[in-house]
Amino acid sequence: MPITDEIKKTLTDPTPLYALAGAGDLAYEKLREVPGKVEALAADRQGAQEMATAKLHEAQGLLAGAPAKVTEAVTALPTDLKVLQERAQGFALQQVARAVELAVRAKETYDELAERGKVVVDKARPQADSTQADAAQAVEPSDAAEPVAEPADPAEPIEAELLDEPPAPKKSKPRKSAPGVTE
Repeated sequence: MPITDEIKKTLTDPTPLYALAGAGDLAYEKLREVPGKVEALAADRQGAQEMATAKLHEAQGLLAGAPAKVTEAVTALPTDLKVLQERAQGFALQQVARAVELAVRAKETYDELAERGKVVVDKARPQADSTQADAAQAVEPSDAAEPVAEPADPAEPIEAELLDEPPAPKKSKPRKSAPGVTE
């Protein structure tokens, strides 16, 4: 039964929900910063336009010499297949190491979001618990506050005594038999 135990563990683990709550809290925090950044960008608009114009002129200058640089790069490529194979293997190993590094960083970020979400949930939980407790008290009145019914006139019979008696049995109707059947 290890599969069912694993499924139970997966379904009862609150960590993904904490991570989701943490991500929502982080998104809320970042969204609150947006109006200030928009105002700062609007203020820097003139400087950005001048910088963009300068970058455009620089890019145009680079494009003018691009065909010569491409020709130079192609001629500088190694023609030895073994050298190319070694470089490709080195590049592949670098990418594997990078993928492992990114997986570790993703796990760390997930754990940080889960911790943040746990804090958010714990902060919200007392409010929910007190709200539920208030609702439960409103639905279930206490025994001490239960009113006792008193008859208006002592000469009238007390209804409480009538309620304590068991209800009279219901009279059953005689069954009708089907036509042609005798009992």
